[in-house]
Amino acid sequence: MGSTKAISLEEIKNEAVDLERIPVEEVFEQLKCTREGLSSEEGESRLRIFGPNKLEEKKESKLLKFLGFMWNPLSWVMEAAALMAIVLANGDGRPPDWQDFVGIVALLFINSTISFIEENNAGNAAAALMAGLAPKTKLLRDGRWTEQDAAILVPGDIISIKLGDIIPADARLLEGDPLKVDQSALTGESLPVTKNPSDEVFSGSTCKQGEIEAVVIATGVHTFFGKAAHLVDSTNQVGHFQKVLTAIGNFCICSIFVGIIIEVIVMYPIQHRKYRDGIDNLLVLLIGGIPIAMPTVLSVTMAIGSHRLSQQGAITKRMTAIEEMAGMDVLCSDKTGTLTLNKLSVDKSLIEVFVKGVDREHVMLLAARASRVENQDAIDAAIVGMLADPKEARAGIREVHFFPFNPVDKRTALTFIDSNGNWHRASKGAPEQILLLCNAKEDVKKKVHAVIEKFAERGLRSLAVARQEVPEKTKESPGGPWQLVGLLPLFDPPRHDSAETIRRALNLGVNVKMITGDQLAIAKETGRRLGMGTNMYPSSSLLGQDKDESIAGLPVDELIEKADGFAGVFPEHKYEIVKRLQERKHICGMTGDGVNDAPALKKADIGIAVADATDAARGASDIVLTEPGLSVIISAVLTSRAIFQRMKNYTIYAVSITIRIVFGFMLIALIWEFDFAPFMVLIIAILNDGTIMTISKDRVKPSPLPDSWKLREIFATGVVLGGYLALATVLFFWVMKDTNFFSVAT
Repeated sequence: MGSTKAISLEEIKNEAVDLERIPVEEVFEQLKCTREGLSSEEGESRLRIFGPNKLEEKKESKLLKFLGFMWNPLSWVMEAAALMAIVLANGDGRPPDWQDFVGIVALLFINSTISFIEENNAGNAAAALMAGLAPKTKLLRDGRWTEQDAAILVPGDIISIKLGDIIPADARLLEGDPLKVDQSALTGESLPVTKNPSDEVFSGSTCKQGEIEAVVIATGVHTFFGKAAHLVDSTNQVGHFQKVLTAIGNFCICSIFVGIIIEVIVMYPIQHRKYRDGIDNLLVLLIGGIPIAMPTVLSVTMAIGSHRLSQQGAITKRMTAIEEMAGMDVLCSDKTGTLTLNKLSVDKSLIEVFVKGVDREHVMLLAARASRVENQDAIDAAIVGMLADPKEARAGIREVHFFPFNPVDKRTALTFIDSNGNWHRASKGAPEQILLLCNAKEDVKKKVHAVIEKFAERGLRSLAVARQEVPEKTKESPGGPWQLVGLLPLFDPPRHDSAETIRRALNLGVNVKMITGDQLAIAKETGRRLGMGTNMYPSSSLLGQDKDESIAGLPVDELIEKADGFAGVFPEHKYEIVKRLQERKHICGMTGDGVNDAPALKKADIGIAVADATDAARGASDIVLTEPGLSVIISAVLTSRAIFQRMKNYTIYAVSITIRIVFGFMLIALIWEFDFAPFMVLIIAILNDGTIMTISKDRVKPSPLPDSWKLREIFATGVVLGGYLALATVLFFWVMKDTNFFSVAT
């Protein structure tokens, strides 16, 4: 029996049964569960079959991660030096150079250990912060309702969904009133969707109204949410930092090999030096010239920076994103909730009245009466909140029936009785629907559309308000003719710090582009208010359509580069914008919050999941914000640039030290035929590495413009400084050996 059950659950896991469309009673049969929920034992058993209810995370072996710090070109050269010490150095009757071998291996392990500990600590800190953001859910286990981590949910669990909950898994609704669900993060639908009993609700969507129980039918990667997130390319691209590290390492290695070739040619065929002495001199160049601590110092620097960013409200998931953020010159930002408060308000001074003898206050009151006073959506909350006292919405009247919003009628209405016993209705909703309800004449329609366009030019949405007398005094009465009373302008105001933040971003050389799904006129008005420009275009222009004459001759790449933003965009447009900017050699940041933003976040050089983002957006991003708004990003940019300056200073130091050791010690060995002890140089290398690690906390001034790795400049500076140091070393040796400058008179 247990075997059959396991097979059945495996089939459900592999989607052999369509739990989305069969009747709810059959769902219970297929999942072998009841309305009383699962037992704790059954829940744990199913958890082993279906896995945790979260997006898959790749687990990295700690040992492989540790060994990975010894698997790079710089370490390979040091490992070659260690082998030389015990294999090639066995000559001239002398034993293998075990002390050098042990010293080199110890140096490798010290550097790897420091890198591993710092990166691990930074990773653990980020994981702990991310765990604090993990969703909770109310579920029925062992016949009792408890609040648990959503990760433990399995198919067959009974969960409770109420207003404001993020639905934790795909589920089928049980008996009760319909829910209103916002699934814009998944499907892009801007309006809440009504879900009736037995309908399916998707993981990641938000309950906007109602309360109901549901049976879980899919969890984790098997949900609609999980499948969409699973499509995001999980391949790790080689970042700019890794390429730079490789280039600097290669330069140092090439310099060392030039020195080694010169030494081999001069020492053996020309000077006829002893074999073992020559090997020791070659080891000096290998040990002293390789900046073996470079990956460690840079890792420590970024780990410390990562900790500082987390204190500012930016959790770094990929440490190399810090280096890339320092070079970010374009930031594509969402509008709603990032640049704006995502909190609608009504501008009372602009309310348009269409009935004589009615003032703006009365239009507001009618709109408030046509709103819910409890379990409100954003529009209801905004309108009722604009009253001097929210209680006025129901003051002096008795509510008979409330007609809730639905996507078909696109309006709400309230039937009520006034203090005189007269029956009335008030309704608010989409202007087109209210005009249809009022059976408006053409001249009225033209007037209304003119006002709507005027509002749109100012970045305002329109909401129409109507009223009706109900002579028959019954809830079902069709009543008299509806009368259009007025139009309300709705506005999502910019955040108080957005304008200042964008000004700071522009001063720092970061071009902020608004990428929004809103109307073009609203995007332009928001851009004007924020001082970020109004050079914005509809998403159709990305496809080469609907372009006006002024931009008809511009290629799409140039259009994207010059635009201040785009309106009416879909997720695929966001991905295209990022891709085109990267092709134009821009370091591009992208903010997002929904599962549909995940591909663009993954594609961007720095994917930034804003506060309250979905798990999919967080999973695809490099940085997760815990505070709303853009100001956190600008603080992170400044911190990243300070970190970049430290890394740049160290790389110049590393190159100059390589040049100094290679050419200084090579000239001394060849000119004076002086043989250095490799162990002495090894001690110098260890002491150098220890002291230079303090550079990770250096006091530096962030660059006023985006940083980039100018390798020619770094190499040129390093060669000049290294050449000067090498010459100084040679001169010092000459003064010490061939003159009596340091001799003490006896």
